[in-house]
This record gives sequence, structure tokens and C-alpha cells, in this order.
Amino acid sequence: MDSCCPAPPPSASPDYRRVLWIALIVNAAMFAVEAGAGLAAGSVSLQADALDFLGDAANYGLSLSVLSLALVWRARAALVKGVTMGLFGIWVIGAAAMNVLGDAMPHAPTMGAVGFLALIANVGVALMLYRYREGDANMRSVWLCTRNDAIGNAAVMVAALGVLGTGTLWPDIAVAAVMASLALSASYLTIRSALAELNGGAVAPGAHRDPHAHHHG
Repeated sequence: MDSCCPAPPPSASPDYRRVLWIALIVNAAMFAVEAGAGLAAGSVSLQADALDFLGDAANYGLSLSVLSLALVWRARAALVKGVTMGLFGIWVIGAAAMNVLGDAMPHAPTMGAVGFLALIANVGVALMLYRYREGDANMRSVWLCTRNDAIGNAAVMVAALGVLGTGTLWPDIAVAAVMASLALSASYLTIRSALAELNGGAVAPGAHRDPHAHHHG
């Protein structure tokens, strides 16, 4: 019964809402920056990171829409996000394969500069979200997304150095593969957690409507 959140969920707090709004704005802005830079640089890892920023912005918006709802709705939102992360991982694998076939050489300086900017943005968001990482499936999925983004940004910078040093596209492809594995792993963890909460919530849906929840409505 502890998993049914008998106390008001921390995800309903004004502070958490504020953090999610900041995260949404940062991710939407970084999507625009990385999408343009990724296409200009011919970097599959930057393009993958840009789509990840877009997905996260949508996920933060989805999270904001279900914060004050019962656990079953937050779990459903987490399930949608888990599937989205999985699709992202599959897309990255496909994009990397296309780059290998096309033998397109990415522009390393652009990769490094934009990767560093993205890293600063994601580390800032991750620090704000760190205290909420042990909440329900929806909150855990938000934390996993942001953590993976920061790791991916650092990897893009390493790939830029690799492309510059080797004169080949393989470091960019390797990073794309790492980002795909992170997305698929986070997708599995989020979907598993969300399904567990949905299965538990289906037994006693009334248990999620505690009287304290109205204080946040």
C-alpha cells in the first residue's frame, strides 16, 4: 500500500511545477538550437540529441498536465513517455545506419560547441530535478530523461574530439549507438514501473484519492 502514495505526492508541489516549467522552456529552446546545428554539421548524434530535447519538452508538458491527478493517470503518462523513449532509441539506430551508408562527415567544431551548450542546459535541469528522482513512475521517468540527456551531451563532445582526431564519422556513429541504448534502457525501466503502478492501481483506485490531494487542486 505504500506505493499508493497515501500522502500528497511531491509531484503536486508548486516547486516541482516550477521546475518542470523551467525544464520545458529550456528543452524547447535547445531543440531549436540543436536541430539547426545538427543538420548544418551533418552530425547524427546532434540530430538525435535535438529530437531528444523535443521529446523531453513534450514529456515535461505531459507531466505538468497530470501532476495533481491520481497515481493511475500519472502512471499512464509515464507509460506514454516510456514508449516515446523507446521509439527515440529505434530512430537513432536508423539515423546512424543511414549516415554510415551515406558516409557523411560531420563537422566536429560545431558538434563540440553545441554539445557543450546542451550539457550546461541539461546539467542545470538535472540539478533542479535531482531531489524528485525517487517519486512515482512519472517523476522517475522525468529524472531518467534528464540524466540521460546530460550523459548524451558529454558523449557528443567526446565524439567531436574523436571525429577531429580520426578524420572519420565513426565516433559520431558510436555516440549515436550509446544514446540509443540509453533511450531503450530508460524506456524499459519506465514502462516496467508504470505497468506495475497501473496493475496495483487497478485493484483499489479509490486508494489514490486521499483527502489531502484537494489542497493542491
